[in-house]
Amino acid sequence: MPLLDPTLWQDGPTLTGGAAPVVEPATGRTLATLDLAAPADVAEAAVRARAAQQDWARTTHPERAAVLRRAGDLFAAHADELREWLVRESGSIPGKADFELHVAAQECYEAAALASRPVGQVLPSEAPRLSFTRRVPAGVVGVVAPFNAPLILAIRSVAPALALGNAVLLKPDRRTVVCGGLALAAVLAAAGLPSGLLQVLPGGAEVGAAVVADPCVRVVSFTGSTASGRAVGELAGRHLKRAHLELGGNSALVVLRDADIEGAVAQASWGSFFHQGQICMTAGRHLVHASLYDEYVERLAARAEELAVGDPYREKVHLGPLIDRAQLERVHALVEASTGQGAKLVAGGTYRDLFYRPTVLAGVADDTPAYAEEVFGPVAPVRSFATEEEAVALASAGPYGLSLGIVTRDAARGLDLAERIPTGIAHVNDQTVNDEAVAPFGGVGASGTGARFGGEANLDAFTELRWTTARTTPAGHPF
Repeated sequence: MPLLDPTLWQDGPTLTGGAAPVVEPATGRTLATLDLAAPADVAEAAVRARAAQQDWARTTHPERAAVLRRAGDLFAAHADELREWLVRESGSIPGKADFELHVAAQECYEAAALASRPVGQVLPSEAPRLSFTRRVPAGVVGVVAPFNAPLILAIRSVAPALALGNAVLLKPDRRTVVCGGLALAAVLAAAGLPSGLLQVLPGGAEVGAAVVADPCVRVVSFTGSTASGRAVGELAGRHLKRAHLELGGNSALVVLRDADIEGAVAQASWGSFFHQGQICMTAGRHLVHASLYDEYVERLAARAEELAVGDPYREKVHLGPLIDRAQLERVHALVEASTGQGAKLVAGGTYRDLFYRPTVLAGVADDTPAYAEEVFGPVAPVRSFATEEEAVALASAGPYGLSLGIVTRDAARGLDLAERIPTGIAHVNDQTVNDEAVAPFGGVGASGTGARFGGEANLDAFTELRWTTARTTPAGHPF
């Protein structure tokens, strides 16, 4: 039996938000039909999750770890089936889908190890007592995940939250409900996760708001746009909840004077065009030393023209479709506005259906829309600089601070330069798009509230630190 048997989907309380199609963006075909959640469904799901969590928190750490290890194995065992959903539902090329499956398995294995991490410290005390801290599960965690890397960006919160004894309400993007929600639920159920601990609530922003506001939810993990993240943070603050926000970016790729230009262009192409530029870490600003600028633009444009764009399920291509018509119209509007303000269109700028050609813009300035804003499409704006001080100023400008790439033959020089540019992530001699389950992930400024994934960051994110004392005899009145 397939892991994602449609007859077993959404096993749990009936959702009342109405039926909706699962659409293949490359063709517009309906792959399946499923029920969406309404805001009223969230409260019932949260109560079920809280009831299940109380028993789960008392489960031994080897039992919790075993569930997560089995889940990691199942991502590999069912890779063919899951890959097809990632390719068809999210528009991923197969290589990108395989990367998601690999990271998803690693997230589960890392979460399994997290279950047995030391949970506290013994503290000194002025009084005759045992004094210690202990990490306890937060309770119910709300996870709101986007469409662009739907499996990774859901499992990286779901897996550690479960491993640490929590239950989870997961609201996937309604455009990727299967590969960003139901696939996780199916894998974890097959791995032995008890019923009720993971509730999948597909829907729109109103369902996400209900998850954030529900009194059973104590911690919110949100990945999405900066505008939506501000709304989530404000709502969570109103309800006195912790919100971990991983938001947008407009990351700089800095190519220094001594860089190998062939290698720099290869990295640049990947950093801007991978998954059609629909990645928060995408290289959105190419800052190139003036001595290399003309050749860099020419080579990057040539590379863009070589890339195949099409249906990733039926053709061998480098880029698939953008997720929907609204996203395509936004990308194209930014490109047209940029050329209207004087930027030079060197490659791309055209589309067919939802397939947007990889695009290179030269001669951009501070106020060029595709340079100043997060595009979330396959667009590479290129700008020159004369000195390292100018490069630092340009890379540091703007509200975002997610990722940074620096290309140079002198790695020590690159590390020194990275120290001067405020970002949550920095890579020397690599482009901006990287992810590993063992690494902390997050940005500063408009890119979010700092690293909230990986290792110790997961302990901080999904547990509460409780102080406990014990005396052998009751304490008397102190004074």
